[in-house]
Amino acid sequence: MKTIKCVGILTSGGDSPGMNAAIRAVTRTAIFNGLKVKGIMRGFKGLIDDEILDFKTNNVSNIIQQGGTILKTARSKEFETKEGRRRAHETMLRHKMDALVIIGGDGSLTGARIFASEFDIPIVGIPGTIDNDLYGTDTTIGYDTALNTIMWAVDRLRDTASSHERLFFVEVMGRNAGFLALNGAIATGCEAAIIPEIATEVDQLADLIENGFRKDKNSSIVLVAESEVTGGAMGMAARVKKEYPQFDSRVTILGHIQRGGSPTAYDRIVASRMGRAAVEALLDGQRNVMIGLDDETLVHVPFSQAIRDDKPIDRDLLKTVRILSI
Repeated sequence: MKTIKCVGILTSGGDSPGMNAAIRAVTRTAIFNGLKVKGIMRGFKGLIDDEILDFKTNNVSNIIQQGGTILKTARSKEFETKEGRRRAHETMLRHKMDALVIIGGDGSLTGARIFASEFDIPIVGIPGTIDNDLYGTDTTIGYDTALNTIMWAVDRLRDTASSHERLFFVEVMGRNAGFLALNGAIATGCEAAIIPEIATEVDQLADLIENGFRKDKNSSIVLVAESEVTGGAMGMAARVKKEYPQFDSRVTILGHIQRGGSPTAYDRIVASRMGRAAVEALLDGQRNVMIGLDDETLVHVPFSQAIRDDKPIDRDLLKTVRILSI
């Protein structure tokens, strides 16, 4: 096994609060262990285009509290091609990088897995996505901050909802996962969470209005996960207008505001622990694994498992939303 002397670090896919804390932890843990660190700008695109910086401990000073990522991030169609990955590997060879730490979501880890297998590169992933949809970890970096942002926004929206006695649909991120919608609904006292995981099992809108919705409430807010399966908040409002015209509905789409802001203490701590663990995993000979959190214990999850298996929702949380919304 080749001795690791230089580690490259990149952030890929959508940004998430806490990525900078992970970058800081990876950089300083590597330096603590006598390794050189290369900061790769703009994800896999920067690896192809040779946007590489030498990282010292001062490069990551005063960033733990910042949202986004100082390394920037970009999606790369070129990296999806064999030629693009070959160019990325040539960049690694030029800069004498022996291993990579990749911070991102399932798309980033999928690319990492292919890259590692083609060129025999030790790679360890850190789950950085607000969606919390990676299997094998209780939480992902940025999820807690996004959840708190949703809570902040919905708390303020409730003032308006109470004044106008309308049914508000609030669309939150999560792609094909309902974790933000479900836990956000509990945290903000919403009427319901409409999520993709059960969309084929039950008509969630009909269930809400016909079985659990009281028009005499001062305010009624429903969180909807963005998804083609759910139709999103706009789809829900269109259905209300057509099927339940007695209700006046409004739509608020939180959008990219959920990605921003200073990370919470929890996200900073998790990112710092995972960043350290990623470097130590490489030094221990680990490869093709993602650092996960299982009941507050750090674990190594094979890439194949993290990106292949669907992360299940806790269905008891759905029951909690229903019970507490009466």
